[in-house]
Amino acid sequence: MFKERLYENIVYHIAPIHDLDKILTKGIVFDDKITYEVKYKKFHEFIDNCKTDDVPEWVIRKKAIFASLELSNHSGWHSHSVILALKVDPKKCWIANENIANECYEPFILKNVKDFSKSENYIIETCKRKAKSYWSTSCSYEQNLSERHDMKCGYDCEVMVFHEIKPENIIPLAIVSDHKIMSIDQWKELLYV
Repeated sequence: MFKERLYENIVYHIAPIHDLDKILTKGIVFDDKITYEVKYKKFHEFIDNCKTDDVPEWVIRKKAIFASLELSNHSGWHSHSVILALKVDPKKCWIANENIANECYEPFILKNVKDFSKSENYIIETCKRKAKSYWSTSCSYEQNLSERHDMKCGYDCEVMVFHEIKPENIIPLAIVSDHKIMSIDQWKELLYV
């Protein structure tokens, strides 16, 4: 269900099930969810501030919709989510190693919490270096088609999409509950029995 479709310009996006109606009627833009402002914007700005000179100006993490090239090996799903296939414009996408960014997320979020204030030193010393590595190992979607950075050991590929996703370019694939993951067809069968 979630195999790689890189050469078809199909990527996968996970969204809260509460947003599905809005997604199917209005599409997806980078800042259309409450979680963007609360959970991610400041972190994205931190990573953006470490961008290397070889990354184009239009690549701005805080203005990206995040997706994956494939989910076949993914097993940790957020309950009450929908898994979507998105048709993207490869000229407006950028690939990066999510593992590098993720190593800095918790320290960044916890830096202002009293018992975790030492994480600020970690951010200054380590996360800035990691953020530069995040950018220096990144590339365009099109470059990745030939070089396949995403196939390197330890490279957890995230796709940053820098254009609005219209409803006609969105295909719901599965619903994730607390107990299982079911294709859209399986859900419809369950509901209409």
